[in-house]
Amino acid sequence: MTIRTILVDDEKLAIQGLQLRLEPYDDVEIIDTCANGREAIRKIKTEKPDLVFLDIQMPGFDGFSVVKGIMEIDPPLIVFVTAYQEHAIRAFEANAVNYLMKPVDEDKLADTIERVRQRLAEKKSSEEAEKLMNVLSEVAPEAAEEFVDSENESTERFEKLINIKDRGQIFRVEVESIEHIEAAGDYMCIYTGDNSLILRETMKDLERRLDPKTFQRVHRSTIVNLDQVRQVRPHTNGECFLVLSSGAEVKVSRSYRDVVARFVH
Repeated sequence: MTIRTILVDDEKLAIQGLQLRLEPYDDVEIIDTCANGREAIRKIKTEKPDLVFLDIQMPGFDGFSVVKGIMEIDPPLIVFVTAYQEHAIRAFEANAVNYLMKPVDEDKLADTIERVRQRLAEKKSSEEAEKLMNVLSEVAPEAAEEFVDSENESTERFEKLINIKDRGQIFRVEVESIEHIEAAGDYMCIYTGDNSLILRETMKDLERRLDPKTFQRVHRSTIVNLDQVRQVRPHTNGECFLVLSSGAEVKVSRSYRDVVARFVH
């Protein structure tokens, strides 16, 4: 699949540098370039690209203004490219695929293109599933209803309550009250707003019992309940902290930054 791409930057050398770095990617087709935000909005609405590399710091309409300006259409995937680290949190809020610092690092660019491929594949699968459901609803409504019922059953298979034996007692913990979970070898530290309990279980096994729409890994040893997140605070080197309902803070490592973009709007 060809990834139709537009590059937006008011610095001509920055555009040329990015074009050069994107040359090795055969599936990335640069269909246009833009030197300012107003031109970018117009071209994005006209060309309907899959992906836009978007500079943040531009005179007049900056990168975030461009994102706001294309919200009435089905927006492309956005990768922000900038020299300013302090814009990272707003990039997450704009649901960007990634946030690249100038000069663009080749390894980080490779990681970004892979994320784009995954996002586009997921989007295509979702669209195909929706088309199939529409056809089913017209030609075989009973089959469509059975499919919806099976989807609901799939969601219901995840735990609502977890029994935890800790300090000689058995605690029945409502899953929705769990803020975050930290791994310590073969033990899990389960944190609710007012309590912490120890569960003898591996993280891999515990993940199978929790709904992935709500509980997501943000670090190789930490799972967070996304419904309990109240604030995102930027940190250095592309990392950030999630502030939870209780006030506790959990670090999101760079490897899991996509998680933040999924639920911060």
